[in-house]
Amino acid sequence: MELINALGRRKSAVARVYVTPGKGNITINERTLETYFKAETLQYIVKQALETTNTTGMFDVNVNLTGGGYKGQAEALRLAIARALCKIDAEQYRPALKANGFLTRDPREVERKKPGQPGARRRFQFSKR
Repeated sequence: MELINALGRRKSAVARVYVTPGKGNITINERTLETYFKAETLQYIVKQALETTNTTGMFDVNVNLTGGGYKGQAEALRLAIARALCKIDAEQYRPALKANGFLTRDPREVERKKPGQPGARRRFQFSKR
């Protein structure tokens, strides 16, 4: 197996993932997982796809992350890792990933601001007189 790449998106975050056989190192923008995502919940989100397929120590993951906030980036990374695992061996990994919902792209995006309003849905206060 050589280099496998995949793409994951969530809100405005984009994760490009390059997976190679290795010892389980996850590198994000030339930093380790623990230094990039300091919160343990975000680290857990990133590792979910690897843990459900029992491949935690089998692959090295190199990531380019751009855009969005920390939560969106973590979920984009989870989707990208799940897609990469499906490219590696679809028969073995796809059923478990699909059952946990890791292969579904979350389509929710921020609604744009409309003219004549302070936000997307919010209106300025109405004055009758």
